Amino acid sequence: MLDNLYVMGPIRFYTIKSSGGLKVEISNLGAKVTKLLVAGRDVVLGFKTAEEWRTQETYFNAICGRVANRIKNGQFTLDGKTYQLPINNGTNSLHGGVEGFNAKIWEVTAQSAYEITLHYRAKDGEEGYPGNVDVWVTYTATKENALRIHYEAKTDQPTLVALTNHSYFNLAGEGSGLVHDHVLQVFADEYTPFDETACPTGEILPVEDTMMDFRNPVRIGDRIKDAFFAPGRGIDNNWCLCTADSPKELRHAATLQAEGLTMECWTTMKGLQVYTGNYIEQHEGKSGRMYDEQHAVCLEAQNWPDGINHSNFPNIVLRPNEKLDEITEYRFIC
Repeated sequence: MLDNLYVMGPIRFYTIKSSGGLKVEISNLGAKVTKLLVAGRDVVLGFKTAEEWRTQETYFNAICGRVANRIKNGQFTLDGKTYQLPINNGTNSLHGGVEGFNAKIWEVTAQSAYEITLHYRAKDGEEGYPGNVDVWVTYTATKENALRIHYEAKTDQPTLVALTNHSYFNLAGEGSGLVHDHVLQVFADEYTPFDETACPTGEILPVEDTMMDFRNPVRIGDRIKDAFFAPGRGIDNNWCLCTADSPKELRHAATLQAEGLTMECWTTMKGLQVYTGNYIEQHEGKSGRMYDEQHAVCLEAQNWPDGINHSNFPNIVLRPNEKLDEITEYRFIC
């Protein structure tokens, strides 16, 4: 059985472990990764108490949905009907709306020493989306020292589903400060440029000869201050890991390195949003050290932002006769 570490109301925290030494704490609040210990350090940002997890930086390490990332103007048309979603990010809808999957209490449906499955049912009309949707997320601490995330979903009506895990990584250890010395490599030849609202324009452009070319390892500090990124604040961009109609397979999306630790991101998703914690507010973290802007790197394996509004982007429509089935792995090499 899992170690039930502490409880505050309905919020619970569980631990899974691998035989290789990986130790991961998962909460039923937002299906969040609240601790990830490897090589003697906790490499995800986070908080001390359940109340802090509930109220501060609510996307930290959570499952985001029903649709991760942005939907322009909070609008989409599906099967001839137009839907209006809540606006919670400028003029757009972000990460499922005002109270997305990151803020929900999930049900633990299966557990072992090395694996846990959590389930959430999103009701028809929740945050403006049609259809009752059942979502399962299974976290596995593998013997190869990887954190494997398996996403599954079904619906009773045509709807949108596009999930991600929004873990805030600092491979030097949470609370270690800026991630400028982290080295990032992204295995993508193309990206989706965005407009003034941070939503895609619909174009798909080559990374070659741009600030988006991370095909060779790049020290993040050498790029992060360029005006190309998030109006000078840092990186918050989507890379295309394959074409919209590429077959599903587990791909090596990115590699992140710092302080003798390497993390590889592998995924069946077709996109990777890299975000450098540009808007982290000053908070005291779980170790008592302060968090601030650019103290983390998020490698958000997902489908492309605003996918429903661009016919040339990967499909994010889920229908009753279909099942969403995606995998992301964070593999650690000491």
